[in-house]
Parts: sequence; structure tokens; C-alpha cells
Amino acid sequence: MHGICDDAVPWQTSLALGERLESRNAVVILLKYGDHRPSSESDLARLGRNFGRTRMRVAVIKSIFLCGVLTLLAHLGRGEASAQDTGAEEASRRAMAIAQLPPDAAQVLFGRESTPAAGPPQAIGSYERGCLSGAIALRADGPNWQVMRPSRNRAWGHPVLIAFLERLAQKLPGEAGWPGLLVGDIAQPRGGPMLTGHGSHQIGLDVDIWLTPMPNRRLSPAERDGISATDVVAGEGMDIDPTVCTPQHRLLLEAVAREPLVERVFVNAAIKRALCREGGPERAWMAKIRPWWGHNYHFHVRLSCPSGSRQCRGQTPPPPGDGCGKELDWWFTEEARHPRPSPRKPLRLGNLPPACAALVAAPTGQALQLRGAAQ
Repeated sequence: MHGICDDAVPWQTSLALGERLESRNAVVILLKYGDHRPSSESDLARLGRNFGRTRMRVAVIKSIFLCGVLTLLAHLGRGEASAQDTGAEEASRRAMAIAQLPPDAAQVLFGRESTPAAGPPQAIGSYERGCLSGAIALRADGPNWQVMRPSRNRAWGHPVLIAFLERLAQKLPGEAGWPGLLVGDIAQPRGGPMLTGHGSHQIGLDVDIWLTPMPNRRLSPAERDGISATDVVAGEGMDIDPTVCTPQHRLLLEAVAREPLVERVFVNAAIKRALCREGGPERAWMAKIRPWWGHNYHFHVRLSCPSGSRQCRGQTPPPPGDGCGKELDWWFTEEARHPRPSPRKPLRLGNLPPACAALVAAPTGQALQLRGAAQ
């Protein structure tokens, strides 16, 4: 139960908590005029009707509810975002991240840039430590694609990636029976580390594509910021949900992996397991399909460094084989299913290639603190 007039914790936090609870009995109640401490007689009576009649049970439920909110806030405070966060949830996470990070953190400097850097297109550095100049934005609407979560302003990429997406979207209806792409995050206008979410997506060569087919109508901006993609993995995470995951999903992933420019395609381990089980005799393309945590609502496409991008640092090619043996089995072990959380440290410009410092300005009244080669 959350008051919409709460000035300390956004009411969208409770919606996010409700979405993450697996119980079918979870109920989210929004009090239109409630504040941070809903304690009026009517509010307490509503708690009593929903959770029990006695004062003790009300007190217990209030304590449990508060612990749940605080637990989620601790999670949000680390800046960890889900690709399915709504526009309001993303704004809340960004505000928390900015409040906790030092003002000269690379996440803050790149996260506040709203326009691309002028100059020739260059992917600078590696996928997880880099930046981007000369970026262009994928148009919000195309014949076979729609950009999702537009309020994030993360539809910027290297021109090679943008051209690839436009070409791919046009081919998929015929090759895979896939009507069109719902495109998630690509990169920020100047690439670089993000305030929330991704550790990669920094040089304009990564893109998230939803596992939801594009509908036969144009979604409104509010819908694009609010609706969720399709989860194709069963609740326990050990296999796909056969009522949701269709043959077209396999054809989609195969068509993308066969593209020569594609370096890797990251999917949930359960999706990789299903591909291994259902793949045909020609399986070379499956080497590019790599399991990774999450990725049950979308898959992540990574392109190789474009020719002429001398400052782009590519990735070691995937190991030979189809990736369906022991390396896949590890993803279903206790170690992989419940990894120890590791707090993400703030990145400084000195952690990025020297050329990245020229793409962002220092906070007002401060000089950029560069280290090592960046000096």
C-alpha cells in the first residue's frame, strides 16, 4: 500500500516491487492522497480489511511491507536497472544513481549528455570501457521496427549498427516470419558508461532487441515507455516456456546470428539450451549464441569493430563448437544461478581511453581528474 503523494519514495517503486513478486496473491494498493506515512484511520482500516483485523497483524504487515520497500530501494540505489523498467522507474533509478555517485564519475558525465559528439563516427575503446563519436540515432519508427523506452534517449549508435538494424528489420519477415523489431537500448548519444543498467553498450555496437514481435500498429510514446516485453523463460529458469517461445523465436535468433557483422548474440541460458536441443545438423551459427544472466525478455546483439575504427578494441572470438556442452551446463549450476552480488564501482575518465575525455565536459567549477595515459 503506497501513497501517491509520497515525497520520499516514488509510488512507482511499489509497482516495480509488485512486478517482481512471483506470488499470484500479490496486491498493490495506491492511495490517491496518501503520503509517506499512511496512518489515518481509513488507511489503517484498509490495511486491516486486506491483511487481518487485529492491530498486531497490521503492525506486522506494515513492518514486512517497509522491509520489502527498503530492500528494493537498496537494490535500486546500486543503479542496477532492468531492461523492462518503465520510464518512471528508470527516472527514479537515475536520480538515485546521480545522488550517490561523485560528480566527476564517468557515468554522470556521459549520462547527462543529450546530443552526439560531432566528427567522424568512431567506436573508441572496448564494449565495456569506451565511448562513441559521430553517433546517429535510429529513427523512432521504420517500416519494420519501433524504438522502445524513448525517454531513456539510448537509441544512438555507430552508423554501421544503425544501417545493420534497418537492413535486418526489412529481411526478417521473409527469413524468419518475424513481423518487425521492437528495439531496446543501443547507446547514449556519446556512448560511455551509463548511470543505470548496462555494463557494456558503450561504443555504439550493442543493441537489445525485445523477444516480443512488433504489433501491427504504431505504439504511442506512453506505451513504449510503459509496456513490458515477453518473458519466454519458464518461472524456475531451467527451460523456455513452450506456451510463449515459438519456432519464430528460433528462426529470429538464427537469422541474426548468421549475419556476418554479428560478433555475439547474448541470450538467457534456458534459450540457449532450447536452441541446442532443437537445432539442425548445421550448427556453426550457434557458436555466436552465448548464454548470459537475464536476457529472458530480450536478446543482446553485438557487432564486430567496423573497418576503419582503429581505436575500437574487439573481443576474442567465441570458442569453436556450438557451445552446447559443459560450458552450457555450468549455467544451470548453483554457482551460476545464484552468483554473489558484486557492487559496481564508479568509473573515472582515467578508466576509459584518452580520447573519451574530449567528448564530455567537466562539472561546473571542477577540473577533470585524469589518470595515467589519459593525462
